[in-house]
Amino acid sequence: MNAALAELLAVFFAAGRPLSDRELARGLERGEEEVRRLVGELGRQLEDGGYGVALEEVAGGWRLIVHPRFVDRVQRVLRPRPPRLSPAALEVLAIVAYHQPITRPEIEAMRGKSSDGVLEGLLERGLVEVVGEKPVVGRPRLYATTQRFLELFGLASLDELPPLEEGPALLLRD
Repeated sequence: MNAALAELLAVFFAAGRPLSDRELARGLERGEEEVRRLVGELGRQLEDGGYGVALEEVAGGWRLIVHPRFVDRVQRVLRPRPPRLSPAALEVLAIVAYHQPITRPEIEAMRGKSSDGVLEGLLERGLVEVVGEKPVVGRPRLYATTQRFLELFGLASLDELPPLEEGPALLLRD
């Protein structure tokens, strides 16, 4: 592995979050096109699992993940627990994801019950955020999902959400 790829790998390792081509280019003082080439090359070198990690495109950037060959071993050692979301939280999160931006009254009309506490919990966990107000009397807040939502569910963008008719909409990644 050459020095530029080793440097890139070190940055991904230390970041612990997805990094965009723009962030990488600025921080590594390289052009975005060169960074895309280096990311592609690094991804190819990590493909076979020889380093135990792989690159994943998610939430508008790239991050290191455990290579699929080693997920079982890592889970045996670390026993990671995905954040627990109640059925109500998953329901509200799915409504927001598929209908954003959306107001609390619109969410409650779809659910047929109050969503105040559930929305507060999702806001605290950083899975939804207030993105504005509706230009009507009372100006209810508009809610949308966050980058953290994309990261948690392993989505590069909202375009990767499964069609609603395919059954359960949101499943935590292994």
